Amino acid sequence: MDELERLAAGKYLRLTTFRKSGVAVPTPVWVARDGDHLYVTTQADSGKAKRLRNNSQVTLAPCDMRGNPTGPEVAGTAVLLDQAGTAEVGGLMAKRYGLMYHALTLRQKFSRGAGSVGIEISVGQQDSPPAPSTAATE
Repeated sequence: MDELERLAAGKYLRLTTFRKSGVAVPTPVWVARDGDHLYVTTQADSGKAKRLRNNSQVTLAPCDMRGNPTGPEVAGTAVLLDQAGTAEVGGLMAKRYGLMYHALTLRQKFSRGAGSVGIEISVGQQDSPPAPSTAATE
């Protein structure tokens, strides 16, 4: 099993983004795989999205729904997608998570916010490792 398969096999992925100060912020997210990339979604105005706009370096590990790692962590690079890319990620998520994903997106449509943004993750393509730091909560 390669890294992509291992990371995409579970229901949750621990996506760790980094603040400008270097502090790691791990978050459990749903994940889908398509080809050589992993995909997740988040609110466009979320902390994850803000941190990724400043630093595309991430670490990834399979985890449980609370974010507790269940396997080794690997480095990666994440890119926020445009509206068309986000729609494609929505389709991947709907296919994988079904009714639960549709319920979540329906709830988000009726709440205030900036909408969703898709995130494309490349595994093992990091220029340099993130600075060591203490994990924080989002």
